[in-house]
Amino acid sequence: MKKCLDHPVFRVISDIVTRRDVSAYVIGGFVRDCILGRDHSIQDIDILIVGKGIEIAREVASSLIPKPKVSIFKRFGTAMFRYGDMEIDFVGARKESYSPDSRKPAVEEGTLEDDQRRRDFTVNAMAISLKRESYGAFIDPFNGLKDLQDRILRTPLDPDVTFSDDPLRMMRAIRFATELDFQLSTEVEEGIRKNRDRISIVSMERITTELNKIMMADTPSRGFLLMDKTGLLAIILPEVYTLKGVETREGKSHKDVFLHTLQVLDNISRKSDNLWLRWAALLHDIAKPATKKFMPDHGWTFHGHEFLGSRMVPRIFRNLKLPLHERTNYVSKLVALHLRPIALVTEQITDSALRRLIFDAGDDLEDLMTLCEADITSRNPGKVRKHLNNFKFVRLKLKEIEDKDAIRNFQPPVSGEEIMKIFGIPPSKTVGIIKEAIKDAILDGKIHNSREEALRLMYKLGEEIGLKPADQK
Repeated sequence: MKKCLDHPVFRVISDIVTRRDVSAYVIGGFVRDCILGRDHSIQDIDILIVGKGIEIAREVASSLIPKPKVSIFKRFGTAMFRYGDMEIDFVGARKESYSPDSRKPAVEEGTLEDDQRRRDFTVNAMAISLKRESYGAFIDPFNGLKDLQDRILRTPLDPDVTFSDDPLRMMRAIRFATELDFQLSTEVEEGIRKNRDRISIVSMERITTELNKIMMADTPSRGFLLMDKTGLLAIILPEVYTLKGVETREGKSHKDVFLHTLQVLDNISRKSDNLWLRWAALLHDIAKPATKKFMPDHGWTFHGHEFLGSRMVPRIFRNLKLPLHERTNYVSKLVALHLRPIALVTEQITDSALRRLIFDAGDDLEDLMTLCEADITSRNPGKVRKHLNNFKFVRLKLKEIEDKDAIRNFQPPVSGEEIMKIFGIPPSKTVGIIKEAIKDAILDGKIHNSREEALRLMYKLGEEIGLKPADQK
């Protein structure tokens, strides 16, 4: 275990706690990830002090060069500072007791054993001593090391008590299982299922923090399948839960939209670490249940699901306390547009359709194309290859049009203010009609994206509706 103590701060802590005759341990996620060899994911170090953690934190910080600024949280008896690329937290050993209507415990000072018992999972209860006479000693009362080797999540105590006391731990269990590619023990899985309704006492912000970490895992579908299996999905994301299932009529079935969505999410995750693009993948077909219809001649249809889904995104984000404004607009836009490139594959591609897609997608065109390629799912590898090759052709055509016409995020060469000034008219519907007609003419390829051609069209349109330039009145 001494390989986990290479960070220089550990020797400084050891000298100080040895001189003070205080027991100290590195504990929790740092130990777990170090043993797993996940050094790239280690961003913080938890130091457990049997005594006053704040006092030790201050003295350690004073002994370091450069001296870091210590943040004190007296209410929780904790302190932290940043040193190099690490966040180092100091906390006094404690034991906790909970009331049924709150996940915030009553806290009192405790021993190392008390603190390890209160930990959420056995793999997070492992500790390494930092005091000189026992430096590097590994303390593992709940066989967390064996659970790491077996790749299984268990709780130190009865999971029914663990999850009832702090229901957020149910989401943490699913998050860790997803991130680490671990299994939940039968008892943990049953404990979550039994206590799933207790999640209602946890703030949505805390739930969404865990949800976003699940979304950012290498294979986020694992987390959503576990949430579904344990009953949490229907509570936290009912719109996604509703995607489940297959209906058959007259021998015609549609695909399971839930499983398809998870495949798209995993596909995106192999291509991008953009959290909000992953959210777009999760929500791209969110309105299919609301738009599902059976037509005997055609089978199942979901007409307009992209537009209804786009309108559902802000409400889902509000319910989850996710960032609104630009994040919502981005996800809503991708959901609304996700069928457009697919339509270009199946139809004869026109320059006009390409220009409009470039204009509507703007700076998000590349993300949209990545989403659409991820949306190609089939059990037939040849069919997937065929569609992906078609998308390569669409990408090539998009680049040709963009290089030639400079359409992305373009502003019409003649502004509304200029139209009002040239014709001497006030703000009105007429101004908008002329401006929109110029934009459509450029996107349809009737004129080039140039000021000269746009002005000529503006004068022509004005003449057709009886407007004269102000200097000719």
